[in-house]
Amino acid sequence: MLYDTLIIGAGPAGLTASIYASRYKRSNLVIGKMVGGTITWAGKVDNFPSQPGISGLELGQKMAAQVKSLGVEILAENVSGVKKEAEGEFRVTTDSGNEFQAKSLIVTTGTERKKLNIPGEYEYLGKGVSYCTTCDAPFFKDKTVVLVGGSNAACSGAIHLSHFAKKVYLVYRKFELRAEPVWVEEIKGNPKIEVIYDTNLVKIVGESGRVKEVEFDKPYNNKTILETDGVFVEIGGVPSAGFLKPLGVDFDENGYIRVNEKMETNIEGVFAAGDVTTKSLILPQAIIACAAGATAANSTFEFLKSK
Repeated sequence: MLYDTLIIGAGPAGLTASIYASRYKRSNLVIGKMVGGTITWAGKVDNFPSQPGISGLELGQKMAAQVKSLGVEILAENVSGVKKEAEGEFRVTTDSGNEFQAKSLIVTTGTERKKLNIPGEYEYLGKGVSYCTTCDAPFFKDKTVVLVGGSNAACSGAIHLSHFAKKVYLVYRKFELRAEPVWVEEIKGNPKIEVIYDTNLVKIVGESGRVKEVEFDKPYNNKTILETDGVFVEIGGVPSAGFLKPLGVDFDENGYIRVNEKMETNIEGVFAAGDVTTKSLILPQAIIACAAGATAANSTFEFLKSK
């Protein structure tokens, strides 16, 4: 089947783009390994209009359900390659070898979690090291954990962890948390959370196949070693759209897709929206991604109409 629009990425931007494309009566398919996107990792979302206190997982599921209610399929796969054919159409290949054709593309692949790249991080992944507080917090009931980061996601993650763990150490490399004031205030008022500033993790040590302790680059309470049962890493993300490079899509120096106000890339028929674009750097929030997805769908509709 030749789709009017193929949407690569199943987070808020991609799901919103699909909803708008369907309302424009344009056939579309959504391909994305993580249905709902990284918002599903948020323990609580308090700033999405009409949905106060909703979990990120539930918010993502609601968006996906609306897409499916319009008759659109969401394929849980990764895209591995994209080619532009002589007729101007696009051929998209997934990791499993499936191929799809489309007249236009909307890329909303978001970002992948940054890694600390320190000894022990990969060795103990899934054995005490995690990049998802929402997914793994229940495994640390009445235990001690370390969370690395200082952003909104890190602070909200620490608060979520505090509902399960007996002690949460929030380790940040700078002197002041960079989260929204409401999150910072809640962190400071939570007796289970202790913030360790101006400090970096340099090593994760385990015993009997599980995380046992972490090592800091400077002393904390006169020691550089802290015993812990788990380490959560929440230090931001890097854009995930390398499969577009053979098309000649323009990226900035950090790997974000350059788009204009219409979410157009430099390649005709290729649009992008959400955290994978340079536009997201102003305010990387789900509501902004949704708006960008709607804009991309409208621009795609105008593009197809012109053809």
